[in-house]
Amino acid sequence: MLEKNRHLKKKHSDLPIINERIPFPQIRLIDQEGCQLGILSIEDALKSADIAGLDLVLISNKSNPPVCRIVDYGKYKFNQEKKAKEAKKKQHNSSLKEVKMRYKIEEHDYKVRINQALRFLQASDKVKATITFRGREIQHANLAIELLSKMAKDLEAVAEVQQSPSRDGKNMIMILTPKK
Repeated sequence: MLEKNRHLKKKHSDLPIINERIPFPQIRLIDQEGCQLGILSIEDALKSADIAGLDLVLISNKSNPPVCRIVDYGKYKFNQEKKAKEAKKKQHNSSLKEVKMRYKIEEHDYKVRINQALRFLQASDKVKATITFRGREIQHANLAIELLSKMAKDLEAVAEVQQSPSRDGKNMIMILTPKK
């Protein structure tokens, strides 16, 4: 029950402050055409909005005095939701993709890993190239560094090295990020 109430509080706080809920005694008012009407008392601003048959919406409470606008609240809410959807569509959360291989990798398998990494980088994801060692193979760390350096060189057109080859336990890792 408490969780449900917390959720309701959050929803209520997300709503824009409109009409009588605006807590400021004086505000800077902008009309429906975007013209500034100056600094008015909240009562005068509410009267202006009422005469226009529209709502008074708090746009910014960060400035001094706070800025309010006379708008149709339904249209305003619709436009805000539309902008939020567009922003969500455009954002891409880059994730970390991993390409694993051994230091004794065959040429064809190496090309497959390069193509995988290339596909990840073109999708704006970071790539973690990992070379795993078994048993005493860790003695050949220099070969793994050479292989990772070769990979970075092969992908230098689309990627830059964020973390150069380094040892992590029985692994050698390198992180590549897509070029902007």
